[in-house]
Amino acid sequence: MSFTKVSSSFGRLGAAAAALLAPAIAFAQDAAAPAAAAAAPAMTVDKGDTTWMLVSSALVLLMTVPGLALFYGGLVRAKNMLSVLMQVMMVAAVAMLVWVTYGYSLAFTDGGALNSFVGGFSKMFLAGVDTTTVAESFSKGVAIPELAFVVFQMTFAAITPGLIVGAFAERIKFSAVIVFTILWLTFIYFPMAHMVWFWGGPSAFDGPTGLIFSFGAIDFAGGTVVHINAGIAGLVGAIMVGKRVGYGKDMMAPHSMTLTMVGASLLWVGWFGFNAGSNLESNAYAALAMINTFVATAAAIVSWAIVETFARGKASMLGAASGAVAGLVVITPAAGFAGPMGAIVMGLIASPVCYFFVSTIKNKFGYDDTADVFGVHCIGGIVGAILTGVFVNPALGGAGIVDYSTADFAAGYAGTATQVWAQLKGVIVTVLWSGIGSAIIFKITDVIVGLRVPVEAEREGLDLASHGEAAYHS
Repeated sequence: MSFTKVSSSFGRLGAAAAALLAPAIAFAQDAAAPAAAAAAPAMTVDKGDTTWMLVSSALVLLMTVPGLALFYGGLVRAKNMLSVLMQVMMVAAVAMLVWVTYGYSLAFTDGGALNSFVGGFSKMFLAGVDTTTVAESFSKGVAIPELAFVVFQMTFAAITPGLIVGAFAERIKFSAVIVFTILWLTFIYFPMAHMVWFWGGPSAFDGPTGLIFSFGAIDFAGGTVVHINAGIAGLVGAIMVGKRVGYGKDMMAPHSMTLTMVGASLLWVGWFGFNAGSNLESNAYAALAMINTFVATAAAIVSWAIVETFARGKASMLGAASGAVAGLVVITPAAGFAGPMGAIVMGLIASPVCYFFVSTIKNKFGYDDTADVFGVHCIGGIVGAILTGVFVNPALGGAGIVDYSTADFAAGYAGTATQVWAQLKGVIVTVLWSGIGSAIIFKITDVIVGLRVPVEAEREGLDLASHGEAAYHS
């Protein structure tokens, strides 16, 4: 019987191979490679790994609703609370439907002549994906159902455009959010996921790969695909939608730091599914990703509080929540690569850099990024992507990287300069792809439905103007 193969991450591949190939995907038909199929070990679905992936998927959903929704909701004014909740929830729902319709296929199949950039339509409407197809691990002969992998990656597609919402909250049309989401997923997110994570061949390293993967760039759980991608789109959106009415003059303080703290906490809990789940197996590398997610975040919270204390005399709850997110973002690409001490250093570095962009660069250039999506997610993602190239080094406690030249799964490390350059190339491609593409998509959305609500609606608040209801009743 012909079935689809999907590479999972990989027990004892040797340090970074475990994370590097998780979630890089290898699709091949047995009929097209009978010799390779005959030589491959028999695959058996591992119930423990399957359980972990299902739980991780639910944790990533928790990050989105209610985590991200509450985090952003607390940061806006009370009159716009429900509009943010509605936007985040609807974006997630639309993304899920688009994902199973054609997104999974574009992200994780061979795109032929365009394969460096995007997949094809062979699995449109999940064609050929059923209860018998599996995501296979080449290391130990274990597998998870392909449907479990589809669901896990679906939650990534659901949260990423939701992150962008925070950049232009309080002044965008609800219809514009929906149109933008569909177009952005199609032309930005799905190709990015393919470029970073697609590895397609019936045996080790002999198949086509996505562009950024081919650079040798490593991204364990989405520093480029999710955070830089969404962060640069958020900056473009904040500029093209324009500043809020009264920005810089009226009081626009967050209406509920309580809700923001609850949302940040839910993000942290859900992020264990996001990072440790990206290992695709419940093993030591999942544990490595989990402890790194703990300690990098803790370090970033402490670091942000210290910076704030020196800069403004007091450490704030908003700063602690922002530091938590910065730590989560910075460790995402390195979660299964860095050692715990390296993760702590990454968290300590992330907060001062993000704080500088949030407090200084934003004011200098005057863009209105409501929830600091660019300053935290894009900048934190860039810092994380680059530092991943440093702290993957086994000499610094990192996990090491598979040797591609020999297709050997033994640990290896080409050197800091080589890996950092590969990381930088991945960052540059991500910024250009998302920045230019997002600008075009915002313009198209503006032509189709318009981006911005009328001034009167903005003054009234989007809860009533766009949805006819209010978050609070006195």
